[in-house]
Amino acid sequence: MDTFGLLAAGFAAALQWQNLIYAFIGVTLGTAVGVLPGIGPALTVALLLPVTYRLDPAGSLIMFAGIYYGGMYGGSTTSILLNTPGESASIVTALEGNKMARKGRGGPALATAAIGSFVAGLIATLAMAFVAPWLVRIAISFGPADYFALMVLAFVTVSAAFGDSALRGVTALFIGLGLGVIGIDLQTGQARLAFGIPDLLDGIEVTTLAVALFAIGETLVVAAARGGLDDDIVAVKGSIWMTMEDWKRSWPAWLRGTLIGFPIGAMPAGGAEIGTFFSYAAERRLTKHPEEFGHGAIEGVAGPEAANNASAAGTLMPLLTLGLPTTATAAIMLAGFQQFGLQPGPLLFTNNAQLVWALIASLLVANFMLLVLNLPLIGVWVRLLTVPKPWLYAGILLFATLGTLGANGAMSGNLFGLRFSFELMMLLGFGILGYVLRRFGYPIAPVVIGLILGPLSEQQLRRALAISQGDPMVLVHSPLAISLYVIAAAAVLVPLWFRLRGKGQVFSQLAADED
Repeated sequence: MDTFGLLAAGFAAALQWQNLIYAFIGVTLGTAVGVLPGIGPALTVALLLPVTYRLDPAGSLIMFAGIYYGGMYGGSTTSILLNTPGESASIVTALEGNKMARKGRGGPALATAAIGSFVAGLIATLAMAFVAPWLVRIAISFGPADYFALMVLAFVTVSAAFGDSALRGVTALFIGLGLGVIGIDLQTGQARLAFGIPDLLDGIEVTTLAVALFAIGETLVVAAARGGLDDDIVAVKGSIWMTMEDWKRSWPAWLRGTLIGFPIGAMPAGGAEIGTFFSYAAERRLTKHPEEFGHGAIEGVAGPEAANNASAAGTLMPLLTLGLPTTATAAIMLAGFQQFGLQPGPLLFTNNAQLVWALIASLLVANFMLLVLNLPLIGVWVRLLTVPKPWLYAGILLFATLGTLGANGAMSGNLFGLRFSFELMMLLGFGILGYVLRRFGYPIAPVVIGLILGPLSEQQLRRALAISQGDPMVLVHSPLAISLYVIAAAAVLVPLWFRLRGKGQVFSQLAADED
């Protein structure tokens, strides 16, 4: 069946009423959480992992994807009205969007962000639908050594992409790899690092680790911080609709942002924030109104927001086709797939084609939902900004605990005569680990990725060495494996160069304007 036929079959599944409900819940939650400062889609998906443990796999993954798309959009509202990006990818939007809001043009700024997100998400999702099968045909020829090289690429890219320091990224990754070897070795049947604790024989639950690091760790960080939210929220004045001049200046920026954001998001270690900086720099060069940049240029909102959402679709392509997560949210979604016994990669398109194409089709449906949902409900999202932080994070803590109890909450330990859940003890322990990592500037996502991909990479390595009767040269025997190692080496340097070049140009231009 060709791509059009597969996409049509995907729409038939995505438009079922239960999947439409899942998509609606996802985009609503994603937008609501994206609006709140400091809370991103990764934390939301992590919180929902234990809740969806017994739900339908297709519906749960559709909801996760809707959260991702909604969260990427929701961050623009905070950036424009509060000058506080809800996500790192929304930093650039704040540069011009907040200036527009303070001039009384917050409505058009939010409108161009919403419509630009829709246009970019639509084009990028269609591009993913047509490019992904071609990438799968290449990946399906991978052998064990090639898969191991791919895992090395994943380890290197996540270490380089998350956080400001590659060394800290590698350290966080090795914490995850260490956690990944706990439990029974599937090859020999021997227990490893279980310390005689029966609950550790099955290994560390990815769900527990993800919820602890993202939700509990973030809550502890906020609790330890002094002060509260004293930011000034800019009211939305006047009409939210764009003028003809706004449309004329926005649509080329939407298209350029899409063309910049999608390929960068699809690259290993790409990241949405890189595309938004490049888009902003491009708009500054190409604008016919250079005097407005730094003072509220609508192109400076339209282009980066389009790049932001195009990169979200691009990020899902390596996740679905190669099993390669390039963002924190993608890493949590990978855990969601594994929660249902699914392993993203080329075989996913063969063995679970209906689920994959329903997921892709639902992304297109979610884009329409986001457009319809966000423009009329701007006032509702603005009110969310007034939720007190203590209430917000107390709710997150309660939700994380109840979710973990519901999924893996059997009372399995005894301390001083009191029964307790070992899973909850691990939730608290890993939550403290998450706090310590954040406190000293270590990224969180590599820990989760190390736990997920560590056992898989070990399995492929041992298979390759078994086939070659212990000859390590088998790891570099294939031209494909060599190419992946070369890409891994480049992935350490290219994102650094992108960040320095993109951010350096943007901020040097801002400094020049201020002078």
